[in-house]
Amino acid sequence: MIATEINARVAKNEISEKEVAVKKLAIMQPYFLPYIGYFQLFKAADEFIIYDNIEYTKKGWINRNQFVLNGKTQLFSIPLEKSSDYLDVVQKIISPEFEKERKKILAQIHSGYRKAPEFKNVYPLIEEVFMHDNKNLFEFTLHSVQKVTAFLGINIPIKVSSKFDVDHSLKGSAKVRSLAKAANADYYINPIGGQCLYSVDEFKADGIDLKFHNYRPIPYTQVDVSEFISHMSIIDVLMNNSPQQVQVHLQSYEVL
Repeated sequence: MIATEINARVAKNEISEKEVAVKKLAIMQPYFLPYIGYFQLFKAADEFIIYDNIEYTKKGWINRNQFVLNGKTQLFSIPLEKSSDYLDVVQKIISPEFEKERKKILAQIHSGYRKAPEFKNVYPLIEEVFMHDNKNLFEFTLHSVQKVTAFLGINIPIKVSSKFDVDHSLKGSAKVRSLAKAANADYYINPIGGQCLYSVDEFKADGIDLKFHNYRPIPYTQVDVSEFISHMSIIDVLMNNSPQQVQVHLQSYEVL
């Protein structure tokens, strides 16, 4: 029975909410200190799967992100050792150059946010994330997500895709659906950009309700910025907002 049918029966008082446990699942690539919309998915889900056995993409956000420096967007990247363009994320290794590069990036973050209201509380977290000593790109990125979710008080299970007993040669929607079934999910929640990629009917045929997460940015005051810049790394939200305000931002989304 898929989630919509369960909800219909609850509405008709045929079964009670206590008699059913609807499981909501989100699946994402590993991103380093991603924007707040990524963490909103944690709030919307009951379980989160992060891909480790997915092909690395150069132009994605796996090993790069952006924050605000001197009123402008500052892009940074984690340098990687030279290797095949077709390796999975878990096979990519961080370059020794990062030993020097991360100190430079941390200095920029320190400079850009030293006047921010939450700097003293947040900078130690960011420093700990950057100074993590694991050279495996997936493990390094996963660590950043784990540290931030803990900081935000998010406690749902975070699981790794390769640990599931599915056909890992599957691609696209087929792979997502296989993981959702293996995780016994009733709902699968995907960022709204996936509306053009995934079919509600295909998921329904597998007994899964497909839903889409739509991030609704709330403008806030940013250091040295005259006009709000959205979709920055979570660094920016944490530095510029109180813990109470951050929780409001985490809830600023809709599930369609």
